[in-house]
Amino acid sequence: MTSTNHPAAPAARTVRRGLAPVPFLAPGMIYLILFMALPVGLLAFYTFFKRGRFGGIVFEFTLDNWVKLFEPLYVGVILQSIVLAGIVTLLALLIGYPMAYAIAGLSPKWRTVALVAVVLPFWTNFLIRTYAWILLLNNAGWVNQWLQGLGITDAPISMLYTPQAIVVGLLYMYLPLMVLPLYASLQQLDPSLREAATNLGATPWRAFRTVTLPLSIPGALTGCIFVFVPAMSNFVIPELIGGGKTIMVGNLVRDQFFEARDWPFGATLALLLTILLVIVIVVQTAVSRRLTEGPRRG
Repeated sequence: MTSTNHPAAPAARTVRRGLAPVPFLAPGMIYLILFMALPVGLLAFYTFFKRGRFGGIVFEFTLDNWVKLFEPLYVGVILQSIVLAGIVTLLALLIGYPMAYAIAGLSPKWRTVALVAVVLPFWTNFLIRTYAWILLLNNAGWVNQWLQGLGITDAPISMLYTPQAIVVGLLYMYLPLMVLPLYASLQQLDPSLREAATNLGATPWRAFRTVTLPLSIPGALTGCIFVFVPAMSNFVIPELIGGGKTIMVGNLVRDQFFEARDWPFGATLALLLTILLVIVIVVQTAVSRRLTEGPRRG
């Protein structure tokens, strides 16, 4: 009996097997191409041209936009944005970790109530929450009224339109983004690991330091990314709560597009911000993978 198998059949089956996931991946790939790859590619394209006299773009190749980034003014704004976003992220971690740890230790009923309380601010418009902080922090606001009522100060303290007010506003807005991944990480920990440490003679603090804390670091890193990325690029809070006195990268990008009408340099700043954030995310992913795979290899 003659075999009917063609020599190319295995190769064809391999190709068909390789193309099988395409229908499932296509929507996601199309979304990424349309809303991420194309806009970022357009930004990168604009960075190599000159601004028009009345805005727009003159398609004459230049590297001036990238050279301009290294001027002290713009380097200072970028470093200031990194410092402010870093302070907000650190404070969110210091406040959010105990909150997430406490929520993870609650009974299921109260755990749900606590989680709803954490996400409740997200149900209110971002601008309304920002204006609420303006009412709280101004000289005649509740905070100054409380301080004077308690006899802590005799005169109102100028809190609004300062870098500290920006930190408070960003911290309030993004604290839930730190608490939720930390809670998810702590909730997934196997209680038997802590029980084993305790049975072997570890004190509660040592069991936390040697078991709970290392295993929750991936969740903490995820929370840090969730807070740092939007804090770095936010321009509403520095404008409203900071009074426009403290310039961050987000404000600078907006001003280049809408006030200076220098689209190529605005695109350069936006692309630089995107590159910085991608680097941060790649580092976070590498550290999390190393922490996760390290114990398995051991």
